Amino acid sequence: MDLRRLSSFLAVVEEGHFGRAATRLFLSPAAVTGHIQQLEREFGTPLLERSPVTPTPAGRRLVSHARTLLAAANAAMDDVADVTQGAAPRRPLRVGVMGHGSAEVTPAAVSAFRRARPEVPLSLVQLTFTEHCSALREDRVDVAFVRPGFQSEGITVDVLTTEQRIVVVSAASSLADAAQEGVRRADIIDLPYLRLPSHTPRPFTDYLYFDEGERRSPDCALTPHDCLTSVAAGRGAGSALKSFARYYPWPGTVYIPVLDAPWAHTVLATREQDPDPEVRIFRALTVALARELGPAAAR
Repeated sequence: MDLRRLSSFLAVVEEGHFGRAATRLFLSPAAVTGHIQQLEREFGTPLLERSPVTPTPAGRRLVSHARTLLAAANAAMDDVADVTQGAAPRRPLRVGVMGHGSAEVTPAAVSAFRRARPEVPLSLVQLTFTEHCSALREDRVDVAFVRPGFQSEGITVDVLTTEQRIVVVSAASSLADAAQEGVRRADIIDLPYLRLPSHTPRPFTDYLYFDEGERRSPDCALTPHDCLTSVAAGRGAGSALKSFARYYPWPGTVYIPVLDAPWAHTVLATREQDPDPEVRIFRALTVALARELGPAAAR
């Protein structure tokens, strides 16, 4: 598969116009049109609707693959250049994961990267609820699966999943019987949510407390284990995403859907314009996989 044709295809999709894509690529419109026609012959199906210019179902499927292939090709060029320039052996790619990360997307992305780059060591770093950006800014990780979505200068965020919210209460709680039908925010306003350290970023405190401010539990939680241990003991309540229940079944706890709470994102965070080719490959693979697997987290 010719990478130049894929580059032309992506440019047309992103610009929504053959002429603008040609200008961006410093090619003639005829050359870009020829690349698209050659790709369509290669795949045996139309990839773009012409008026207006939008990808067909087959074209939409190709977009994520094209981005991954181009990112991998660019990274390969950088990797070979490092060798020819006598670069020192690189350190492992450090993947930060808060809790269970982005549900099924996280293990799939790690596995895909290991298959694509078996010669690159990869290490997993468990992040606490306070480490949305700090692990990246302090160069302790290279990429981070965190929640909820946020904006921060110098950090690039890719949304991977969007999920329903749940609360986690003790099995002895008066709300435990609502596990099947769910509750509304008015029902959970007065729950004694577990405390977070004072340096926890505001996006996470707003997420945990449903934007309702401080809570009364004497216990502090930094990890899912902390949270579930306290909840099972009847010392507080927690909140999470729906997929949390699949990854952390815990005796003495009950997970209850919150029917009217806004759904929340999990994201992959990276340093803006990170030059590391392995980061670019991991990011491209993860975003492509999220398009395929992300909806599974909403089940």
